[in-house]
Amino acid sequence: MTRQGAYKESDDMLIDEPKLPQQGQIAALPNEFNPSYLKIYYSKLFPHADLYRWMSYGNDGKHPACDSSYLGRREFSYTLDNDIFVRYNTFNSATELENSIKDKCPLKIDIGPIYNLNPAHRNAYAGDNVLTPVERELIFDIDMSDYDDVRYCCSGADVCLNCWPLMTVAVKVIDTSLRDDFGFRHILWVYSGRRGVHCWVCDRKARRLTNEQRAAVADYFRVYKGNENNYKKVSLMGQVLHPFLARSYTEVLKEYFETKLLTSQNLLSSEERYEKILEMIPDQSIASELRGKWQESRRSSSAKEDINIVRWEQLKQLLQKHKAQGVRRCVEEIVFTYTYPRLDMEVSKHMNHLLKAPFCVHPKTGRVCVPINPNNCEEFDPTTVPTLIQLLEELNREGLRSDVEGEWNKTSLANAIKLFRSSFLQPLLKICKEEMESSYNAKLQQSKNLLSW
Repeated sequence: MTRQGAYKESDDMLIDEPKLPQQGQIAALPNEFNPSYLKIYYSKLFPHADLYRWMSYGNDGKHPACDSSYLGRREFSYTLDNDIFVRYNTFNSATELENSIKDKCPLKIDIGPIYNLNPAHRNAYAGDNVLTPVERELIFDIDMSDYDDVRYCCSGADVCLNCWPLMTVAVKVIDTSLRDDFGFRHILWVYSGRRGVHCWVCDRKARRLTNEQRAAVADYFRVYKGNENNYKKVSLMGQVLHPFLARSYTEVLKEYFETKLLTSQNLLSSEERYEKILEMIPDQSIASELRGKWQESRRSSSAKEDINIVRWEQLKQLLQKHKAQGVRRCVEEIVFTYTYPRLDMEVSKHMNHLLKAPFCVHPKTGRVCVPINPNNCEEFDPTTVPTLIQLLEELNREGLRSDVEGEWNKTSLANAIKLFRSSFLQPLLKICKEEMESSYNAKLQQSKNLLSW
């Protein structure tokens, strides 16, 4: 079945089971993704228990406030070989989840919402719209291909260290706002494995947002509104910038535009490229003046100065001394156009969207979807993220044994799992337990008050 065929709903689908390579064979494997090697990855490296503990949000213990049906109402979707979708998988225990992943060896695991009912049993209920999402992390999906009109080093799914700063900017801007403007604390950033980043906001108040509330949060971040037919894709209105936009501009966007992207993308080095920027200037006399200067002098007057920097300074000087606010604001609009995060808005607005689970292996690159630390995201290098083949070679060097699981600590995946646990999972579960205890005590006190009355 093709991707357009949506999915097959049978939970007992049979697939070919890959064979485990023998000791000494892994090092000779070709340096490309092979679905059969996922058998080893899911058996030895994938952090099943961590995924279960995260998705349970504290509802996996013996506390009287635990909701025993919680995880069983969460949808997990598998993508198998040949683009076969198996949706509405549900699990009631860590063992069930782990055994299913090891058995099916999915190319991709997507996580969906928690429903009011067990989605695997949806056909047992009569009536339309019986199955309803009731809880879901607030999620964001940022894809590098959406920046193709402002990057010249790569296009489509390709990324390199010259354009990756665009993802760094997105993480810095969105993460700061989620924490400072909305008060969220438990935020997980994940490299998609190929060309973008995913964000999971896991606070209880975030998980319980309605679709309308999610849309309001997403719209808060909406600045980039253009398409390929618009010359001016960002319009910053008002006498002053909104505090969030002003902070983003001064603390992140301006620096990354002027110190990295301006030169790494050669944004003003050729007539074709600088014309895109001149078209954004509302005062045609200024645009004509700059065009004349740049056409007369193909190179910087100083060989030591980069032509992109020289031309940018000339542009800023002319625009910022203009009396009209709309013209002065044009400098900021250019920077926003070339650097501001471009979100897939629909993913964030609706609870029923699926999103790829961390620690999956991307079949196009073979790279693992690893967490990103937002506190030092500028140091993250997607080209050094461990690949499936690399991990298997590392296991092979250590000695692959059939009786040992959880051998990730011997591989380059160790830092990613440790980061996931220490900076995200452990603080999250601590708060979940505290919230559960507080809620339980409040109900006990309410019961006592009713009895005393």
